[in-house]
Amino acid sequence: MRNRFDEQLNLLRKKMIEMGAECENMITLATTALFEGDIEKAKTAKREGLIIDELEREIESICLKLLLQQQPVAKDLRVISAALKMITDMERIGDQAEDVAGIVATLGGRIVDECIYISIMAEATIKMVTESIDAYVNEDVELAREVLKHDDLVDEAFIRAKDTLIKLIAENVDDGEYALDLLMIAKYFERIGDHATNIAEWVIFAVEGVRLQSE
Repeated sequence: MRNRFDEQLNLLRKKMIEMGAECENMITLATTALFEGDIEKAKTAKREGLIIDELEREIESICLKLLLQQQPVAKDLRVISAALKMITDMERIGDQAEDVAGIVATLGGRIVDECIYISIMAEATIKMVTESIDAYVNEDVELAREVLKHDDLVDEAFIRAKDTLIKLIAENVDDGEYALDLLMIAKYFERIGDHATNIAEWVIFAVEGVRLQSE
């Protein structure tokens, strides 16, 4: 019985890695599309959302089977419960990367080079998503705590991006709509960082049984 349980847990970890990789891929595609003005990559990023949705359903099914058929207790129960919470955040990460790609598609191939802070946010959030999933798979609390620290970098970059874009609007009213589009993109990246933070907090819960609350 335990062997079957361990097999299912390993499958759960595999699917979590796969879903995390898809989230990372979506953010990367959307970011590349943004800074290269590549509409085709933006369209590809949007299609990746379907894969993430399917993985969410698969992982949810695995978790429910583990809960109903195996009746896990203690740490095993926390690991499964955390996975159910994490896939909600991962699905939302996919949604927000898709939203970024959607805005890029409306920019008509215009290359974004006015706001370096959006690039900083994108790079940081990709790292946060990757490391939060790695922390879950490896039960690495220290790595999860490092993810929490990165959220401050994303928040600071968002503030600077907002200031830069407000200045852009003030200097060139004709670019007002464009600047607002970039501000929305920055906000989506900030939210991705928040979701990655949530994932890291669930990792700590799964390993230590303590549920942290983001400030």
